[in-house]
Amino acid sequence: MPGSVIAVQVESGSQISAGDVVVVVEAMKMEHSLEAPVSGRVQVLVSVGDQVKVEQVLARIKD
Repeated sequence: MPGSVIAVQVESGSQISAGDVVVVVEAMKMEHSLEAPVSGRVQVLVSVGDQVKVEQVLARIKD
């Protein structure tokens, strides 16, 4: 479901661990914390206030 980015919890280029919250999205008045599935260096592709769509890539993680 479409939503909006209400928080970005990490900075692009930072090292993150699996389970770290990367982005928080609000959809239908509910907040959804999106966690990293793997550890690695993150590239965030969205900013607070951005509208996001279903299946949109919000961040990339490279090991």
